[in-house]
Amino acid sequence: MKVMIRKTSAGKLSVYVPKKDLEEFVVEQQNEALWGGTVTLTNGWVLELPAMAADTHLPITVEARRLSGD
Repeated sequence: MKVMIRKTSAGKLSVYVPKKDLEEFVVEQQNEALWGGTVTLTNGWVLELPAMAADTHLPITVEARRLSGD
């Protein structure tokens, strides 16, 4: 699924899923650099993000895979 990842003015990571009109914050991330691992959102979803360069600028739209969550 396509998701947009951005950093809020407070410095938190936010994920927006356009097809669901859903925006949630990242509460846990597998890799410090974010890319190539999983992130857990406030609603419980676990998304697998693609491998990208650690210095990739945000906001960005990427193809993510939902591994779990309602």
